[in-house]
Amino acid sequence: MRTLLSAVVSAVMACAVMVSPAAADGGATVVRTDKGAVRGTATGAVRTFGAIPFAAAPVGDNRWRDPQPVPPWRGVRDATRPAPRCAQNPQLGQPGSEAEDCLYLNVTTPARHSRTPRPVMVWIHGGGFTSGTASMYDATWLAARNDAVVVTVNYRLGVFGFFGHPGLAGSGAFGLADQQAALRWVQRNARAFGGDARNVTVFGESAGGLSVCAQLASPRAAGLFAKAIIQSGPCGLELPSFTTPGEFTGVWRSRTATEQAGAGALGCADIACLRAQPVPALLTLHERFTSPSFDTAVLPIDPVVAQRTGRMHRVPTLVGSTHDEMTLFAPLFWPQPLPETSYGALLTTIFGTDAAPVAARYPVNGNGDARDEIAHLLTDRSWACPSQDTRDQLGRHTRVSGYEFADPDVPMIFPDLPPFPEYGAYHGSELLMLFDLGQTLTPAQRRVSDHMLAAWGRFARTGAPGWRAPVQSFAPGATGATDFVRDHRCEFWSSIL
Repeated sequence: MRTLLSAVVSAVMACAVMVSPAAADGGATVVRTDKGAVRGTATGAVRTFGAIPFAAAPVGDNRWRDPQPVPPWRGVRDATRPAPRCAQNPQLGQPGSEAEDCLYLNVTTPARHSRTPRPVMVWIHGGGFTSGTASMYDATWLAARNDAVVVTVNYRLGVFGFFGHPGLAGSGAFGLADQQAALRWVQRNARAFGGDARNVTVFGESAGGLSVCAQLASPRAAGLFAKAIIQSGPCGLELPSFTTPGEFTGVWRSRTATEQAGAGALGCADIACLRAQPVPALLTLHERFTSPSFDTAVLPIDPVVAQRTGRMHRVPTLVGSTHDEMTLFAPLFWPQPLPETSYGALLTTIFGTDAAPVAARYPVNGNGDARDEIAHLLTDRSWACPSQDTRDQLGRHTRVSGYEFADPDVPMIFPDLPPFPEYGAYHGSELLMLFDLGQTLTPAQRRVSDHMLAAWGRFARTGAPGWRAPVQSFAPGATGATDFVRDHRCEFWSSIL
């Protein structure tokens, strides 16, 4: 379970700074925040400001401590470079890092002056809670086309963000606390960059989408955002154990379990010893801590329980997924083709006594490789139908909209993956429509991107993305309503769960 979550990357009313609109907007590359001035870069239609600290460096005594205030600085801070990558191991073509001092954010804002404050969109990156960085995401399209301020944020990952130890205050939830510190920074500073602190949308993909679920369930996040978008990170995401037939494991972990996992780590009997350990030593434990913990001050209850009982912040929410989520992960587990003759045995390993009805609903297609069938059924069981559950359960209390990204020919953004029958609209592929990731899109894909950018911007402004159907599908030549529940056999999965 923890390995699969790790692969997901690798496959995630406030006091505004009192500055005049002329100083806060209108193309200026120097902006005064509540802690000091920053100088960014003006390029074409946007201004960008990188590596702005929103919390003190989490090093020394601040390691495994909730984020602390940033000391003010004198003069003008250089904000022309992007935020650094938080400490992590290399995964799926992404480099590793030993940077523990990483609690920074980036701001992209339209260059032209606006008489009225703009909507603010705060992006939480994915990466299985163990990798990724805010600076991977060029937010120029979202900012320029939607006249919005976009903030991308870092948070501590893996052993630095979700470590626990008996007696350690905040065990298992430091990364979530970082995200809230960034959101509080936005509340204090949005106006300085031309944004409206009363109209903040928090959004994220994969671990970032799951983070949005957690923030929706966190009492401490009250008032920090007005809207939410969950991309490929349903609160009830469950993945097979592959060890106990029929057992699927959720993302969220109890504080007790996390503290047990951290007890005695690296031969240390106490936190003082662990705080003295170098970053490379701690990175050997990184993938042991791949999810946030509940029963904590930041996250008192399991987000699945919060979702089911309505104990979530009741803000307009957009929830979606990609059509073929699991195609990214299946070849990571099975790099070589799986003979179709082994399909039944593998289903028994995953589903136990439910293997026969699953096989009847998802028969082999005769191509000699069972991996695409496994990817198809686990997309439905683990990603699509939990996304529908999130829409249904949140929709009892607030306005919820749905989408699905379904382009079967979208470019691949993860390098060096094994050959696979068809990756399709794999996990993370919708990111190409929202951020400039350096890939070339066809004219038809560019039009889909335009539709999605407009929808995300419309949602950030109004809380409604622009369609009435329960779920809108996005694909070249096929953008419109889709029968999501039928397509992903959600009634079948409900019948055997």
